[in-house]
Amino acid sequence: MSAAATASDSLASEGDVDRTLAALADPYRRRVVDILSRGSRPAGELARAVGLAPPAMSRHLKTLRLAGLVEEHHPDFDARVRVYALKTGAMSELKAWLDETERMWAEQLTAFKAHLEQGAA
Repeated sequence: MSAAATASDSLASEGDVDRTLAALADPYRRRVVDILSRGSRPAGELARAVGLAPPAMSRHLKTLRLAGLVEEHHPDFDARVRVYALKTGAMSELKAWLDETERMWAEQLTAFKAHLEQGAA
């Protein structure tokens, strides 16, 4: 793989992480993700659960959908009803970024500790 392809993949990954973090920055959207982690829910039920008016909930759900965190479907009995669910693997880029960041900090702290111990000896 070329360096340009690797850089492009990295930028795409950063974009995914940025979109995920931006979507999760709002406490109402985090609450929706918490609720959906226990199973699919209709939009109206989500609105009631977080205490928002349906139009406000719709805007939050759109943000989560555009960020790739949730998906919607319509039940066979009523196409007007929108049911939302967490998208499988939606936070994999964020998890990978957090793992890499944690690894980097652990290495930095280990090196710092070794430096301090070496200076004290």
